[in-house]
Amino acid sequence: MDREQKIIRTSILGISVNLILVAFKAIVGFISGSIAIILDAVNNLSDALSSVITIIGTKLANRAPDRNHPYGHGRIEYLAGVLIAVLVLVAGLTSLKESIEKILDPTQADYSVASLVIIVAAIIAKLLMGRYVKGVGEKINADTLVASGSDALFDAILSAGTLAAAIISLVGHISLEGWFGAVISGFIIKAGIEMLMDTLNSIIGKRADKDLTEALKAKISSFPQVRGVYDLTLHNYGPTQIIGSAHVEVPDDMRAQEIHKLTRNISTEVYMEFGIVLTVGIYASNSSDSQAEDIRADVEQAAHEHPEILQVHGFYVDAEQKTVTFDLVIDFKADREKVQAEMLEILRKKHPDYQFFVVLDSDYSD
Repeated sequence: MDREQKIIRTSILGISVNLILVAFKAIVGFISGSIAIILDAVNNLSDALSSVITIIGTKLANRAPDRNHPYGHGRIEYLAGVLIAVLVLVAGLTSLKESIEKILDPTQADYSVASLVIIVAAIIAKLLMGRYVKGVGEKINADTLVASGSDALFDAILSAGTLAAAIISLVGHISLEGWFGAVISGFIIKAGIEMLMDTLNSIIGKRADKDLTEALKAKISSFPQVRGVYDLTLHNYGPTQIIGSAHVEVPDDMRAQEIHKLTRNISTEVYMEFGIVLTVGIYASNSSDSQAEDIRADVEQAAHEHPEILQVHGFYVDAEQKTVTFDLVIDFKADREKVQAEMLEILRKKHPDYQFFVVLDSDYSD
């Protein structure tokens, strides 16, 4: 079963379970007069709607690439995630409004044994469904399913709070419905904000996963001709489509045919193992040049004197043109232009016959 089918089948299961819970909780809530149970039912309804959005988003995201969208439509899944987060936020704010009204005008709920049994059954159902949906989402890298599963597990805890309110009402004849409803609303709003921020970060573009970048660098470095891997950049066009680029440092005496073969092999093996379309660029490394080694040592020393500099790479000395080129990775918090100017001043004093050309790189990956 492919990824799309798994997401749809899991979402349909979520819709079915949530609609059943909505029906039972709504009946119990209205009969008992429990605002907490009614709000819990509303939350289940929003979960069912979220699953519907997940299905629609998955269908749209899996459309084939076209002329206007050559990288496919995978990012539609993120837009679906934004809609789900907004739904959760609306449900939370609505619940908070109703809870405040209940606090200001409290009424005693009338619980029965049957209603308590239904609440317990709902807690168990949410726990089982949450674990299953989240597990499927993590297995197939579907953030919408992971969010739905986590939300379901969280709902189980909130339903446990509703059960506690019911027991307190039966034993102590104290109405805490509004207060428990307010607490539930707060958790729903918090979950919605977190879901929204996480999805927006994916749309804006966030730092690549450290474990993934380290595994990629290790794979590329395993080729014997590669002396270093730099400028690794990954662009996410959906949960399952990543396109990226990287520079590899190779000896400057390699022939074009050898470089072509190397970069092709790297791209092929990265795609086969990681499913990432990777473009590979080249940095030449001076093979045997004592003057180049002296200048490199001075560059490294100057970089060492500036702790804001995280890395120096792409170093190359052209003895004929009397030029030195290299890239600097500088901490985002530092004054990058100032650090660059100070370093160039040191190098130009030590090697006045050479011109230095420096590129400021962003620290894309750890």
